[in-house]
Amino acid sequence: MVSFDDYLIDVLMRDLVAHDRRPVCFFVYLWLAKEQQRRAEPVQVSYREIAESVGISKSSAQMAIGWLVRRELLAVTNETTTATPCYTVLRPCARGAHRARSASGSPS
Repeated sequence: MVSFDDYLIDVLMRDLVAHDRRPVCFFVYLWLAKEQQRRAEPVQVSYREIAESVGISKSSAQMAIGWLVRRELLAVTNETTTATPCYTVLRPCARGAHRARSASGSPS
């Protein structure tokens, strides 16, 4: 069984699903977090593999990855420009995320 901290469900889910209106991003984040926890290391996986594992289209997987990187919830590294990306799930601190959102003028 995978365990997640309260912040993930109580704050991040509402933020991605209700505020950003991007529920696919939350599903991709959950899947990558689970894979990273299972493997005990960053996840090297293609958009196609993410799409098949989550049950979404490849373009939705690409959009979700881009949004998660932009929101600093995911870090991406590539050995070369054509290599399969390696994703590291970032776990923001609830207080730090709240402060950042308040500073940007976004509602909490």
